[in-house]
Amino acid sequence: MAGLFERLKLVLNAKADKAMDKLEDPRETLDYSYQRQLELLQKVRRGVADVATSRKRVELQANQMDAEMKKLTLSAQRALEVNREDLAREALTRKSGLQSQLDDLMTQHATLQGEEEKLVRASTRLQAKVDAFRTRKETIKATYSAAEAQTRINEAFTGISEEMGDVGLAIQRAEDKTAQMQARAGAIDELLASGALEDPSGSFKDDITRELDTLASSSQVENELASLKASMGAITSGAAPQATPQLSAAPGEPVDADVTEVTDAPAEGRPAGQGE
Repeated sequence: MAGLFERLKLVLNAKADKAMDKLEDPRETLDYSYQRQLELLQKVRRGVADVATSRKRVELQANQMDAEMKKLTLSAQRALEVNREDLAREALTRKSGLQSQLDDLMTQHATLQGEEEKLVRASTRLQAKVDAFRTRKETIKATYSAAEAQTRINEAFTGISEEMGDVGLAIQRAEDKTAQMQARAGAIDELLASGALEDPSGSFKDDITRELDTLASSSQVENELASLKASMGAITSGAAPQATPQLSAAPGEPVDADVTEVTDAPAEGRPAGQGE
C-alpha cells in the first residue's frame, strides 16, 4: 500500500506539474518576482527610517541630559558662592547620575548609527539589484513576446495552429462538398442525355430523339418540295395535275409566299376555288 500511495503521489505531482507548466506565463512570473523584490526593498527602507528615528530620539534625549548637566554645574557653582557646599555636592551628584545615563545614550546612539549605516548600504545594494532585475525582466519579457509572436506566425504559415487548422478544415469541407455537387450535376446530365432519366415536364429530349426529329423534318421538307416541283411542271405543260393533299404548314414556320401563290392559282379547265 505504501508503494501504491507513493506511485499515486508521483503521478499526481507529475500531472500537476504539467498542468502548471501549461498555465504558467514567464512574464507574469517575472512581474510577480519583481513586485516581491520591491516589497522587500520597501521594508528595508522602512527599517532604515525606523532606525534613523530611534537614533534621532536618542540624540534629543542626550541633548536634554547635556543641558540638564550644564544647569546642575551652574547650580553647584552658585551654591559654593553662597557657601552651600551641601547643595553643591547634591547638584554634582545628580550631574554624575545624568552623566552615566548620557554615556549609555551615546553608546546606544553609536549602535543605532552603525545599524542605520548598514541598512542604508543594504538598501543601496538591494536597489541596484532590483533595478538590474527590472532591466533583465523587461528584456526577457520582450524576447519571450517576440518568440511567441514568431511561433504563432510560423504556425500560421505552416497551418498547424488551431485557428489555421480550423480554417483549413473548413476549406477542405467546402471543396469536398463542391466537388460532390459538381459530380452529382454531371451524373444527372449524363443520365438525362442518355434517356435513363425522363424530364417530368416533357420538354427535354435526348440527343438521339433530337437527331431523329431533325431527319424526319428534313425528309418531309424534301417530299413537299418534290411535290411542288411536280405540280409546277404539270401546270407548265398544260396537263391536269393530279390532286395532291393540302399540306398544312408546320406550327411556327411561315409558308413561302411563292408556294402559296402557286397552290392558290386555278388550273386550266377548272373553276377557281376548286381544290387541287
